[in-house]
Amino acid sequence: MKDCLFCNPMSFPEQKIVYENESCFFIQSPRAQDILEGAGLIIPKAHTETVFDLSEKEWLDTYDLMQKAKKLLDETYGPEGYSTGWNVKPVGGQSIPHAHFHIIPRFADEPFAGKGIRAWIKSEANRRPGRQIEAEVK
Repeated sequence: MKDCLFCNPMSFPEQKIVYENESCFFIQSPRAQDILEGAGLIIPKAHTETVFDLSEKEWLDTYDLMQKAKKLLDETYGPEGYSTGWNVKPVGGQSIPHAHFHIIPRFADEPFAGKGIRAWIKSEANRRPGRQIEAEVK
């Protein structure tokens, strides 16, 4: 798709393709590095809307790039942990409708160290209207 940002990963001049294989790219953008040092994305080359639409080859190539990226990030930044994941559809946090896998090195001195990708999702502030936990109903 010609208008898709991830179908054209070099549409951002500062974007860097770090690794590439047959079906995927591992990219990093200096814009993300300001807060998320070392963070990057694995993106299928073909326009694939969500992780659920990936082919077996795209899964295998994602795994290949994930291992290469982790090795590079470990050697370059020495993180104490990682957050990784896929967002699916706008309600799930996906802002670009092209599948992309986040790899985010995490560091002990971060203000949100120890809080994973579910921390804000499982907070009381995210309870759906009208939904009560079982203990409250009894």
